[in-house]
Amino acid sequence: MFDGYDSCSEDTSSSSSSDESEEEVAPLPSSLPIIKNNGQVYTYPDGKSGMATCEMCGMVGVRDAFYSKTKRFCSVSCSRSYSSNSKKASILARLQGKPPTKKAKVLQKQPLVAKLAAYAQYQATLQNQAKTKAAVPVEGFSWGNYINSNSFTAAPVTCFKHAPMGTCWGDIAEGVRVEVPNTDCSLPTKVFWIAGIVKLAGYNALLRYEGFENDSSLDFWCNICGSDIHPVGWCATSGKPLVPPRTIQHKYTNWKAFLVKRLTGAKTLPPDFSQKVSESMQYPFKTSMRVEVVDKTHLCRTRVAVVESVIGGRLRLVYEESEDKSDDFWCHMYSPLIHHIGWSRSIGHRFKRSDITKKQDGHFDAPPHLFMKVKEVDAAGEWFKEGMKLEAIDPLNLSAICVATIRKVLADGYLMIGIDGSEAADGSDWFCYHATSPSIFPVGFCEINMIELTPPRGYAKLPFKWFDYLRETDSIAAPVKLFNKEVPNHGFHVGMKLEAVDLMEPRLVCVATVTRIIHRLLRIHFDGWEDEYDQWVDCESPDLYPVGWCQLTGYQLQPPAPQSSRDSQSSSSKQKKKAKSQQYKGHKKMTSLQLKEELLDGEEYSFLQGTSDQESNGSASYYIKQEP
Repeated sequence: MFDGYDSCSEDTSSSSSSDESEEEVAPLPSSLPIIKNNGQVYTYPDGKSGMATCEMCGMVGVRDAFYSKTKRFCSVSCSRSYSSNSKKASILARLQGKPPTKKAKVLQKQPLVAKLAAYAQYQATLQNQAKTKAAVPVEGFSWGNYINSNSFTAAPVTCFKHAPMGTCWGDIAEGVRVEVPNTDCSLPTKVFWIAGIVKLAGYNALLRYEGFENDSSLDFWCNICGSDIHPVGWCATSGKPLVPPRTIQHKYTNWKAFLVKRLTGAKTLPPDFSQKVSESMQYPFKTSMRVEVVDKTHLCRTRVAVVESVIGGRLRLVYEESEDKSDDFWCHMYSPLIHHIGWSRSIGHRFKRSDITKKQDGHFDAPPHLFMKVKEVDAAGEWFKEGMKLEAIDPLNLSAICVATIRKVLADGYLMIGIDGSEAADGSDWFCYHATSPSIFPVGFCEINMIELTPPRGYAKLPFKWFDYLRETDSIAAPVKLFNKEVPNHGFHVGMKLEAVDLMEPRLVCVATVTRIIHRLLRIHFDGWEDEYDQWVDCESPDLYPVGWCQLTGYQLQPPAPQSSRDSQSSSSKQKKKAKSQQYKGHKKMTSLQLKEELLDGEEYSFLQGTSDQESNGSASYYIKQEP
């Protein structure tokens, strides 16, 4: 890999190979040492700002990060593949999601143009939504600066099995070496140097160029899954030059010997790392697919919706009856809130029939196998019954675990549950949880784990005691053995940073922190906001993501609220306290952003910051009170 290393000379401007004929070649100053391969040096012309789509693999990314002068490809491998005899068949197969065949038809230009136009239209839609819904802009926020200035720790990628690379992250850790662009260089071409990972924060890595030793002056953050990060040896196989940073170029006279010594025994990325990243970002859900999803105006029923767009596995669903496509709902493709067409009828769930008598042109039902499978249960023996009491996370106020009742037992282990004291007379605010859901708990769970239990609205006999309440309501508690007691080895710890969906406004992904851990249950705090906006979330929720997920997928990240917003919300919360409306009447649940502007009058249930937070991943003591 180090063959051909010497000082740059006249022959460094030799022409590139035919499969990279689009690259311009420029001479390099002879004053700088350079590691070159096969005598080839390639320029990386500045492209116009914006997004681009790879004509080979279809990946969408930042235009400036794309390969070749025309920015037609995301990497050198795609450029070379495109130049092969089977390029047209490969492109067609990739766009169609199937392996290429010898009989593949020649790809026309229209699908690519349409794809770019659709992406541009979607970006415009996002900008319009941000303006109309007052989403917090992301300008000026940097995860790297945020973590460095506060010495934060981020949850590792392995905590998020549903996220890209979540199951194949491997041994990527501090000390791993990579080849990255050398920004401390005045050469007119794009050159590379080797850097080591100093710190990991989700997908983001703090890198330091080899040769800087303990000098952190040029350390920089980057997304390790980015297109410019390569395993050691990539430059040698790709014909790219390795050039030491200008700051330390005179530190050693024999850079080849230095690199050999430093890299012997060192770890680097797997050679197929970029391929794995690309594969892990392929999503089975496609636009125009029809699904059944919860009706956000009546939680007790589902409606038909159509996939409008897919970003990082998150789906923007537009309810089928929405003519202007403004009535939408965001969720992850593994969300328990979406199902295949016909699911509601199969289990006896309420369903709102569409006024549309037949499918619109181009729309088709999503195959059932694409949806997240729930664990099979045996309801033949002792099972949940209507009227049984339990504790459940309130889907309309995710910071609260409430006294709840099973209102209806559906097929396949599904239950309709209502929050005691705040149910609508027609049951329109009942919600569906599966019997194995980590969002329902047996009677006494909150007391055992020192969590504040929200009693029924209007219940005067406080402090709330389950024994008295069961006797007064002539009810029985659901048997403990029927609940899901599995606790995976999730790897989360209190204080870890991540990116989390605000489930009260599910189009928003925000900077967040894990503040409590009760077995598999996480308390998620949105940085910059009051604790009353915290949400209880399962450790395996598809609405949690590693630091850097938004950057990797092109999703907009909501940064912590600015100081002015914190001051205003703090003063408002002292005068007005948030509470759920007296009765859910079928109107749309007020979004988190609206709640942050209008805090309703009512009673506030404070969260006890006890000392029994469980970071243990074992399940043996799930319902046993822990000593402080």
